[in-house]
Order: sequence, then structure tokens, then C-alpha cells
Amino acid sequence: MILVDAGARTLAMSGHTLPCVIGRSGACPAADKREGDGMTPLGRWPVRMVLFRPGRAAPPPGLQLPWRWIRPDDGWSDDSTDPCYNRPVRHPREYSAERLWRDDGLYDVIVTLGHNDAPPVPGMGSAIFFHCWNDAKPTEGCVAIEQHALLALLPALAPGTLLQIA
Repeated sequence: MILVDAGARTLAMSGHTLPCVIGRSGACPAADKREGDGMTPLGRWPVRMVLFRPGRAAPPPGLQLPWRWIRPDDGWSDDSTDPCYNRPVRHPREYSAERLWRDDGLYDVIVTLGHNDAPPVPGMGSAIFFHCWNDAKPTEGCVAIEQHALLALLPALAPGTLLQIA
């Protein structure tokens, strides 16, 4: 289990505690999470898979989670009217979708979390990830840490691992 203390802005796992960032608007109960509110949803979220940007990060030895490379046309639907809401999609598309291929390094490594995905409820929040931070700036609702620390944690994660935000 990975434990995120939203108030202290720390992440703890296997006896190690690291600084982390959360949403720009703080944290809220998952039932109160809304698309675009900048809040990080409290709760226990299963770790699903890892996405890597080629040339910027690669799967570390011992990675147990499923993974894939992202492509320049990869996105994640954030439009509550989209039938593919809170799912990976390809650009271009008629609905709004966040681009995963970014120049700022935030999405060089993305651990997808099982928030609002079984099944997705439109408007209850999309693209809640565990990813790299950029100068420790708050996220749009995700949890983020330094890239080298995220890569170092990945081999300890396995299918069934939970990320608890409290």
C-alpha cells in the first residue's frame, strides 16, 4: 500500500516517506469530486498500469505492473458528455481530452489509478493519476512526486497495490 497524507503532502511506502503534491484545490471526499475542480479524491485507489513516454523514461528492472509506451496522439477523455469519459482515447477527437504527450515532463511516467473507472460516472472526475511533478507545483487533482523517486518505487508495485489518499 502507498499512503498519501494529503494534509502533510507526503507519500509513504515500504518505510520511506517522500514529499508529494496533490491538487491545487486540496483534497475532498471522493463523493464530492467533480470534473475540473482541482481536488484530489480521498480514498483507496487500485494501481492499474504504467504509461511511459519513450525517450524520457523507461520501465525499470523488476516492474510487475502492465505498461505501455504513450504516443503523440494519446489522450484521456475529460468530457462528461463523451461516451469514453475517463478512458484513454486518441487525438484528434470531437470531445475534450487531456493530451498525455506533454513537453513539461509531468506525464513522462504515469501510474493510472482506479478512481471513477468501474464504471466511470460522468462528471465525477477523470485522469486521476500518480505521476511526475514539475517543481513541486500542485496538480489538477493527481498525486505527483519527483520522477527519479517514482521510477524507484515502481518495482515495489504489483497488481492489487492500493494508493490510499487520506
